[in-house]
Amino acid sequence: MSLLNVRDLRVYYRISKGMVRAVDGVNLYMDKGDFLGLAGESGCGKTTLALSITRLLPDNAKIISGSILFDGVDLLKLREDELRENYRWKRISIVFQGAMNALNPVFRVGDQIVQAICTHENIGKKEAWERVERLFSLVGLSPERAKDYPHEFSGGMKQRAIIALALACNPDLIIADEPVTALDVIVQAQILELIRSLRDKLGLSMIIITHDLSVIADTCNKAAIMYAGKIVEFSDIVSLFKNPLHPYSQGLLANYPSIEEEAKSFEPIGGRPPDLLNPPSGCRFHPRCPYVMDVCRRVEPNLIDVGGGHLVACHRVMKS
Repeated sequence: MSLLNVRDLRVYYRISKGMVRAVDGVNLYMDKGDFLGLAGESGCGKTTLALSITRLLPDNAKIISGSILFDGVDLLKLREDELRENYRWKRISIVFQGAMNALNPVFRVGDQIVQAICTHENIGKKEAWERVERLFSLVGLSPERAKDYPHEFSGGMKQRAIIALALACNPDLIIADEPVTALDVIVQAQILELIRSLRDKLGLSMIIITHDLSVIADTCNKAAIMYAGKIVEFSDIVSLFKNPLHPYSQGLLANYPSIEEEAKSFEPIGGRPPDLLNPPSGCRFHPRCPYVMDVCRRVEPNLIDVGGGHLVACHRVMKS
């Protein structure tokens, strides 16, 4: 049984001009121990998908249809109190985008993690503090720093503390939304090394949301490419980088530098992402696709398995 299985999920935002189809028919799965990278341009629905799993969407968002099966349980059918007490943070935690600003500046960092532990588990404050100290050691921070305030931490230290907070209740799944954004390249490398280390030590399952394909290549074993509210390609990491099948995936990877190849000029993907208030008919990538056919303009392609669990939504691939 998959740890997480998202089926035909549709999440729309109501704004003054109409309904924005941020997530529109997404299918996604991952097994226990998987590190799944979710990549795509800004505004393609990555964060909305993450917030849907934990049902932390803003007030103007509505889950139209679909299911989110976590360990066989449909999270969308649970009452809010059931989700909060048994799943959110206890079994599924999230490292929010811009997490370095998520710490309350007037409380010690350790106190904030202790509060999360005591809220979800029936243990005393002393035992919770001992866990915080162990977590700080695990993420490469001195346990004594747990008594400091957020302003006394550097950006990289804050990110490590946020990861410790995500690990506080020993969750089965961690969702990390842009975990290395706004960090310099040296600190990025340190955080990615930490994530790899935690994966090997704890056997974690994680969804890493990013626009940086190098982060996925460095940490994940599976990858999903998202475009305009839909998953257009899903495969193991080697298949995606060695043999991308969707034209959008090919365009992303063709414009990524390689240290193993000679220097080359890059050709950006033409056009711009569609307006999700009124997305184009057929394949949503067809206005930008160099291989567009008439059927692409009329018929939406299904996500099909072309072999070995490599899924792609493209008429050109289906035809070949």
